[in-house]
Amino acid sequence: MHIHILGICGTFMGGVAVLAKAAGHTVTGCDANVYPPMSTQLQEQGIELINGYDEGQIELKPDLFVIGNVVSRGNPLMEAILNRGLPYVSGPQWIGEHILNDKWVLGVAGTHGKTTTTSMLAWILEDAGYSPGFLIGGVPLNFGISARLHGEKESSFFVIEADEYDTAFFDKRSKFVHYRPKTAILNNLEYDHADIFSDISAIETQFHHLVRTVAGNGRLIVNNREPALERVVERGCWSEKEWFGDEGKDSWSMAEKDDDDFDVFFDGQYQGTVHWDLTGEHNRLNALAAIAAARHVGVRPEQSIDSLSRFKNVKRRMECRGNVGGITVYDDFAHHPTAIATTIAGLKKKTASVPGQRILAVLEPRSNTMKLGVMKQALPQSLQEADMVFAYGADGGKNGLGWDLEQALLPLGDRAKAFSDIDRLVDEIIMAAQPGDHVLVMSNGGFGGIHQKILDKLSVK
Repeated sequence: MHIHILGICGTFMGGVAVLAKAAGHTVTGCDANVYPPMSTQLQEQGIELINGYDEGQIELKPDLFVIGNVVSRGNPLMEAILNRGLPYVSGPQWIGEHILNDKWVLGVAGTHGKTTTTSMLAWILEDAGYSPGFLIGGVPLNFGISARLHGEKESSFFVIEADEYDTAFFDKRSKFVHYRPKTAILNNLEYDHADIFSDISAIETQFHHLVRTVAGNGRLIVNNREPALERVVERGCWSEKEWFGDEGKDSWSMAEKDDDDFDVFFDGQYQGTVHWDLTGEHNRLNALAAIAAARHVGVRPEQSIDSLSRFKNVKRRMECRGNVGGITVYDDFAHHPTAIATTIAGLKKKTASVPGQRILAVLEPRSNTMKLGVMKQALPQSLQEADMVFAYGADGGKNGLGWDLEQALLPLGDRAKAFSDIDRLVDEIIMAAQPGDHVLVMSNGGFGGIHQKILDKLSVK
């Protein structure tokens, strides 16, 4: 089959392309911004890329057009497809029908931690010899790639990041309803994606739809610290379920030890101790969920615990980008207030043993939810544990969407500054940074290459 993918350079659709190529299909694609690194990765796979959405691409005469959710009505190629009655389908539906249909699917859903937990679970299965396929919304450092059909041998297991964002302009259900997991992690649930969900109840409904797709011999792994997830389960559950977070019947729990190591318990029975370098309680909860899910497919908890000692985390999750003159620069994907707070708290704990070390938080609030201003009142509290805050918002600090970043940060007092110029922002960080400081850059985008700009200027300070 020849498929032509619209919006191919997104992380998810790029993964679809890689999987389709590995499955033996001819794959071509287009996007509005065809540039490295995704363009390079795809071209290395032998996938032809076209810049833009010119309607002339219908002359490629593929068997099927696969549509990413970046595409909307008015797109010239999409309009030509519709006008000529050509066959098309969404990326999630194509994955569900052509890659996942004969697999034991392990899906990881939640507002936070999906990418990290999916990466942990894929690594545990790999280390245990299961050779899983996976599709992840980031690059797990244990693999160096975001998607693969399977490992060194054929595998009936596939681990997928189960996103609640909508599927396509013609399918407003969440992506994850197409995956039909046999093992489903419900990691957490908070209000997010204000551009498509009116309130948390609307998101709970989508999670309920996911629960409805899990077979009776499947299993839900549910965070029992989350009232929203308890409400989801109470709406109906037709499969086995286990809980994680706090101790109880059929529950996975933990006890933190020195550093960031922790003991793992199931039904109150000790299972082993995870020894690793990851920080924060959020990552310990992610690990519990991954251990529980792996047990469902037959991986013993002690094996999973041992595997996690060799887990290398995910690119852009507290990734150290460099150290110059005793000043360390990190890159992190945090963009929701809860994720921002937990990321800072984890770093704070890591640095607490050395007096005088400070956290300089550098934030770009650029997610759709942040741009709408829905989370602006929660920003100051989420940044409370940082010693200094440097925030970037284009167009005079208003992010171009009518809310004033400087005004929103006023509760933090002199500790926080807002900027509309990245170069000036970098200069202020350089002036403030001292040996021993940790510069934590948080954004779900490229942030204008600010990480390297900071490191370059530190090297000549």
